[in-house]
Amino acid sequence: MPLKPGETFRDYQKRVIDTKSKSWCAAKYYNATIWLGSGMTTSCHHPPAHAIDLDKIRHNPSALHNTDRKKYEREQMQRGERPSGCEYCWKLEDVGAQSDRVYKSVIYDDTALDHAFRMPASENVNLKTLEIAFDRTCNFACSYCNPAFSTTWVKDIKTNGAYQGLTTDGRNHFTHAHDGSQPYGRDEVNPYVEAFFRWWESDLHATLDELRITGGEPLMSPALWRLLDWFKANKGQSKTRIAINTNLCAKPELIDRLIQASYDIEGLDIYTSAEAVGSRAEYIRDGMDWNQWTANMERMATEARLRGLHIMGTPSVLSIMRLTEFLDWCLSFKQQHGRDFPTFTLNILRFPSFQSVTVLPQHMRTQAAQGLEEWLANNKDNPLLHQMELDHVQRLIEYLNTVDQAHAGASPRDHLQTDLAKFLTQYDQRRNKNLTNSCSELADWLIS
Repeated sequence: MPLKPGETFRDYQKRVIDTKSKSWCAAKYYNATIWLGSGMTTSCHHPPAHAIDLDKIRHNPSALHNTDRKKYEREQMQRGERPSGCEYCWKLEDVGAQSDRVYKSVIYDDTALDHAFRMPASENVNLKTLEIAFDRTCNFACSYCNPAFSTTWVKDIKTNGAYQGLTTDGRNHFTHAHDGSQPYGRDEVNPYVEAFFRWWESDLHATLDELRITGGEPLMSPALWRLLDWFKANKGQSKTRIAINTNLCAKPELIDRLIQASYDIEGLDIYTSAEAVGSRAEYIRDGMDWNQWTANMERMATEARLRGLHIMGTPSVLSIMRLTEFLDWCLSFKQQHGRDFPTFTLNILRFPSFQSVTVLPQHMRTQAAQGLEEWLANNKDNPLLHQMELDHVQRLIEYLNTVDQAHAGASPRDHLQTDLAKFLTQYDQRRNKNLTNSCSELADWLIS
């Protein structure tokens, strides 16, 4: 990471990023998230996804990333303009918090950043980091997810129908099965997946620094094992680091297979997700078994050959009041297994906006912020914590204290609060859950 000795991320932003433009971000060039199941892409997980031109990838598989929209947004950034889809970062920066565009730029060396900034926006760029989802097959149906990313969510909608009475769900996440998110059947040839493997086998495997596979639950996708079999058959042919996002609650035979495959890959990272402990974690992430998850975390730390083990937290209205319990759990795991086992990030939920922490009344937000401030004060000098982890806690505190809307155009708070109550009532009925038992302080507030 090209930080100078003693340099903070904010110092780095002023020295490197802002000297290019006040809106520039390397992720628009060197990073991509691509949903191969539906043929959609974006530059990172914050901007809305857009469609990939199917005709263009037949002749140029790199068009999976180099779309006309991204090229236009690169040009905007070169001029110092703010692309509207990158609102997550602009909102954080406008309240003085550290945005993700710095974290997503600092991973590349200064020469690569200068090259990208100076090149014509119309040119194709070779990716350095890529996140892909082969399909949406998943054994979870997390509370804030939706049928576009989970087949278990699809089953909910097809079995029980649309969620009723939600007026703030502008994207209609919970009203239909999102069949367009996976237009190709499990036994059909998906041209986006095939374009990826053409690109991978021709030159991407030789130029890509890191490939992250997400889902759905990727351990349930045949395409993941096709890729891992390539590594086994072509040992030493690629220096690409592989990272896999997994909920770590797949069938035991798949966990066994993942551990075995880890010995065929140099520098494998495992990413998983949580932001609460025990029954609260299971409530937020329907399908999760906390004991199974923690046991598989232990297996990853002790049996697999990994470069790192990472937890991606998504603070929301359901987790924020007890988030410090989860941070304490992370620290206890680090004490057993080391500073990078696990690392954690806190990526603040924006959609669905009725689950955003901004929906809470001010006294609850203040209480949550004070709890995090106390945790940070007690742990700021803990050698097990990375600076980025400390920064993520700090920016969440600032967000709780200053941000009133999850995103531009979000509905009024009273409407969101009404939808939150409606959603959770139906969620409990459909999933055989009980908000009071799992998130009592939230239930008390909604009922009062």
